[in-house]
Amino acid sequence: MWIKVSRVILRNRILLLSILAVITVFFGYHARKVEMSYEYASLLPKKDPAYKDYQKFVEVFGEEGNLIIVGIRDSSFFRLDHFNRWKRLSTELSGIEGVENLLSVTNTYNLVANRDEKKFEVIKTFPDSIATQAELDGYVEKFHELPFYRKLVYNDETNAYILAITVNKDKMATKEREDLVRNIQAVCRAFEQDENVQLHYSGLPYIRVVNSVKIKRELYMFSVLALAICIVVLFLFFRSLKAVLVPVLIVITGVIWAMGMLSLFGYKITLLSGMIPPLLIVIGIPNSIYMLNKFHHEFVSHGNKVKALQRVIIKIGNATFLTNLTTASGFATFIIVKSDILRQFGIIASLNILALFILSLLLIPIIFSFIGPPSSRHVGHLDTKWVNWIIEGLIHITQHYRRVVYLVTIGIVSLGIFGITLIKSSGYMVDDIPKDDPVYIDLKFFEDNFNGLMPLEIMVDTKRPQGVMQLSTFNKIDELENRLAEYPELSASTSLLNLLKFSKQAFYNGNERYYSIPNNREKNFILQYAQTGEDNANMLHSFMDSTRQSTRISIRVKDVGTKRMEQLYTDFMQEIDSIFPADKYDVTVTGSSITAFRGTQYLLKNLFTSLGLAILLISTFMAIMFSSWRMVIMSLTPNVIPLIFSAAVMGFTGIPIKASTILVFSIAFGISVDNTIHFLAKYRQELNLTNWDISKSVQMALKETGVSMLYTSVVLFFGFGIFSISNFGGTQAMGILVSLTLLVAVTSNLILLPSLLTGLERLTTTEAFKEPLLHIYDEEEDIELDELEIVPDDELKLGN
Repeated sequence: MWIKVSRVILRNRILLLSILAVITVFFGYHARKVEMSYEYASLLPKKDPAYKDYQKFVEVFGEEGNLIIVGIRDSSFFRLDHFNRWKRLSTELSGIEGVENLLSVTNTYNLVANRDEKKFEVIKTFPDSIATQAELDGYVEKFHELPFYRKLVYNDETNAYILAITVNKDKMATKEREDLVRNIQAVCRAFEQDENVQLHYSGLPYIRVVNSVKIKRELYMFSVLALAICIVVLFLFFRSLKAVLVPVLIVITGVIWAMGMLSLFGYKITLLSGMIPPLLIVIGIPNSIYMLNKFHHEFVSHGNKVKALQRVIIKIGNATFLTNLTTASGFATFIIVKSDILRQFGIIASLNILALFILSLLLIPIIFSFIGPPSSRHVGHLDTKWVNWIIEGLIHITQHYRRVVYLVTIGIVSLGIFGITLIKSSGYMVDDIPKDDPVYIDLKFFEDNFNGLMPLEIMVDTKRPQGVMQLSTFNKIDELENRLAEYPELSASTSLLNLLKFSKQAFYNGNERYYSIPNNREKNFILQYAQTGEDNANMLHSFMDSTRQSTRISIRVKDVGTKRMEQLYTDFMQEIDSIFPADKYDVTVTGSSITAFRGTQYLLKNLFTSLGLAILLISTFMAIMFSSWRMVIMSLTPNVIPLIFSAAVMGFTGIPIKASTILVFSIAFGISVDNTIHFLAKYRQELNLTNWDISKSVQMALKETGVSMLYTSVVLFFGFGIFSISNFGGTQAMGILVSLTLLVAVTSNLILLPSLLTGLERLTTTEAFKEPLLHIYDEEEDIELDELEIVPDDELKLGN
């Protein structure tokens, strides 16, 4: 088959180049339209109960995550000049387009009972103009008598105050959200400079916008860095401008295709899909290294450029196809995970890894057929002393120190298994943000002063209209709130009861002693007051549906991680079940804090499944290639050990199992097995040439493929290593762990695999291995050289 493929490629060079150019222009046009994702990507599938619960809540009460919070710690907050400057800050922020509402100490409201009209009048706690400090002190004293606002907008114990900004949710779903957040920051920065103070910023919209800006910045940075590393490494190895420019052209074309495909599929750039361009650059270069090495090796062997190019296609086309197929399989397994962000990443990455194979297979033979043959300087890397010294050393080890290799391997596996037992599972809402990042520091400020910001919502469905307004419901909600108040991870709750208590206090002329739940007698006339007037009605409706059948309890929770969140969720449900009879109430615990921890749990479970599927798929491909189950086991061994090693490193260093670190194993396994395939493919070819001399075949395979394995390992190690400088902890961990895994994998493939082949000999290399299901070209097979002719102008001509 590959002989026919080589003929088609070399006979139709202009046509194929034209087709590739048209495809690239097409994808390039659509790549211009690809957009950043400005929406929160839920990790949960739409059929998951936790996802359905959240959507049910949103239908009744709307989105709960559209608050940007600004905080300050100021012991002199109520000094007149400080107070007025904070008030001016609130006014300036309210004038920004996209800001819908503000809640702060300076614009709080009080309720005053109007006995004549039997309604509550909403008045400002602090008037627009306050002339003296004494006047302000009087208003402050009255404000402190309103328990409704304690721990909501201020914490008098720590002198912390917040400004809650409600932003337009439609703007937050578009690229305009970056301008909105920048405008808010600009106003706040001016305040910081004027007052020489530090403000703290948080809230889910703010965190998501800051992260998306970082993703966009890193997309360009990592792409440039990956390209620069590949250029440097290629030039150092090949000492040829042509051997640098062609691979670079291939990977840049692959990136254009990938970006165009993202746009055509209707996908947007996320934290994961933003990694695709640098990943394709790093993963695509090894194709070129293997092909260029083979081209130079063949050319040195017989000096015929055309014959060398044809043999590149024929002799390693099949192995290169399978290596790309296995790498693509490692990414494709994410498609089975019903998380949109992972599925999109898996689809685009796997398709474009295969596209890179096609580009390499076409462009390298075609381009090099048009240009002059490599000079002695260009092929000098085949005799590089330090490379040859390493290869000879590897051969010596595999021939004379196999027992040491086996013992070291057993030791690493044993230590690895122990290390795996130390791995902990963890997941946080801001998991990927470093602890010294301002976003993380500011989040901890709000957790320390207001017990967190992550939304937790409890929706109580009474199963009957007007059921919320029953005194029995009030008492049950109050009992639940009192129990939840005992959890240090939770903020004070906000619910319909807070408004009713506030209303009762107002009814009794603002006396703080009456801030409590109305009794049955008080309830009716207080509600009569509370429901009169548009402002009062709106306040009630924010905590009830239109039929008054359902109500909400809003809480903010600390970012305690998935493990603790799971315990809290179990405790909440036990508390709820003991208070609310299931036959009369349907109570749902939801919110972003719940969907996040449920999503992390779902992802961990399914990513382990995807890793198992990756191993199964790759094993199947190798079984088809080598027709020997023994050889499949042999080929998997040096690639599973690096996974054990990296998992052990995670256990010993305290890197937890989470979504970002689980990705490492499927990606690294799919890539590392490439070396195994190239080595075994060459090994099998050498078996036929050496008359089944296993030891000599191993040595010959090491001498040719070992060079390419060393080159590609350097590219992959440093290529993935660039992710270690990311601003996101998950991306950092992925870069470090993949680099480490691939480094161990290439060592394992260069030492352990040859040692096993030589040491176990006939046990693994059977007749089944000699006669594969999928044909690989043999050195002695005729490739019809009489049909090849190189004309004087160095153009390629193939016979009929």
